[in-house]
Amino acid sequence: MNAREKLLASLVLGGACLFGGALGIRAFIMKPLTDLDKRIVAARERLGKIQAERRSFFTAEDRLKALGRLTFADSVDEASARSGEALTKQILQAGLDEGNFTRLPLGPRKLRGASEIGWNVQGDGALATVVNLLFILEQSPHLQRLDGLVLSQAEKPGEVRVRFRCLTLVFDPAPDVKREALLAKASLKSDERRVFDGIVSRDLLRPYIKRPPPPPVVAKAGVGSATATPATPPAPPGPETFRVVSLSEWQGQPEAHVRDLTAQKTVRYKPGDALAGGTIALVDYRAMPLPGTSGLQSFSRVIVRVKGDYFAIERGQTLADLRKLELAQLPPELVKPVVEAPRATP
Repeated sequence: MNAREKLLASLVLGGACLFGGALGIRAFIMKPLTDLDKRIVAARERLGKIQAERRSFFTAEDRLKALGRLTFADSVDEASARSGEALTKQILQAGLDEGNFTRLPLGPRKLRGASEIGWNVQGDGALATVVNLLFILEQSPHLQRLDGLVLSQAEKPGEVRVRFRCLTLVFDPAPDVKREALLAKASLKSDERRVFDGIVSRDLLRPYIKRPPPPPVVAKAGVGSATATPATPPAPPGPETFRVVSLSEWQGQPEAHVRDLTAQKTVRYKPGDALAGGTIALVDYRAMPLPGTSGLQSFSRVIVRVKGDYFAIERGQTLADLRKLELAQLPPELVKPVVEAPRATP
């Protein structure tokens, strides 16, 4: 190899060393910078997510506080008492008779972040007043909803039977809010109520009733005729003239309201009072199938003890509908525990 070739080889080798060294220095300097850029991008993404979650949290907190102002109270017991009081006022405001309505407490049912409570309501009244009640409940400013609304013909002509569940929420934990007096969205005198007048004027729920036959003509006794036979005294009212119209509670004490359809008056009975030839054992608020129907349930009944046996009268039935209960149908309070005699050991 001559001097020229040696010089050329040295130049090529030197260039390769310089290029390799440049690449090494670049990798040594740029790799930490590249890693730093990646960490900055990841940190920015995490910061964006945190800020989005923060905005969502404050938005949800404001929404929760706004809804918290519409609840009845922060505790289940206080909310149940206040919602029951408000429901009673709404029944009276609608023009209905409070004694014709039963209100059984429901819940609490645990949900995510709240407890659901409410009342199972059932009662009879004129169609116009029942529509008033549903309108007042729909326009209520409190956080509540109606569920399972059922309208049917009542036993008394001109009345309808309404049944529904009025539900509300109690937040857990409750937001720190200051509650103020709430005003209803509309009243019975507003134009919104007039929209439902067609239901009342058409009387959609009343079945067809045949016209009663004309009364018999009674011939008047003439002058000099024989003395008219005195009228037969009316028979005493039978059990079919007494109807159980309400099975409610007052200050923790169950009551049975029985309506005398002949005298048009209502009498209150409590457990231990005499009724239907026996003694009221208790008022049962269990949900059970309604006798003689399919798919319908009865939510209250009065149980009468007659000579050691138990009989039930469902709400809305008369004393003539008294039916005997089997052992499996009795509530636990009336089932006597069977105590086995100790066996003698051999």
